[in-house]
Amino acid sequence: MSSAVEELDRHIVELLVADGRMSYTDLGKATGLSTSAVHQRVRRLEQRGVIRGYAAVIDPEAVGLSLTAFISVKPFDPSAPDDIADRLADVPEIEACHSVAGDENYILKVRVATPIELEHLLGRIRSLAGVSTRTTVVLSTAYEARPPRI
Repeated sequence: MSSAVEELDRHIVELLVADGRMSYTDLGKATGLSTSAVHQRVRRLEQRGVIRGYAAVIDPEAVGLSLTAFISVKPFDPSAPDDIADRLADVPEIEACHSVAGDENYILKVRVATPIELEHLLGRIRSLAGVSTRTTVVLSTAYEARPPRI
């Protein structure tokens, strides 16, 4: 989305990042387009994969997930196939899985309710993926899930 022709699309995306529930009518008012023109542009942005979906942003503590941790994982056998992400894909406590450069292969962001749940989760991760782990527990979060600069 770098050309001047797409400046309106960029503005629409910025508006939707700020408020994913903004109506087509309000998007039209903010961009100077008709409601139908905005609807067509949003649909094209969705089809192109620029807008991948819409989601409710929840407060983890409000749903009982007050402990956040980052778990770095490294396979016991470095020559084993790199299928760690696949092995852990169905673990619901894992919010994000990032392949990284460095000593570890992946960094996982997890959310659980208690330290004992984290301990059990670490055991499951080690068992499922055949990895060693290094864990960093989050004490507080200044900001998170900031939208990318468009």
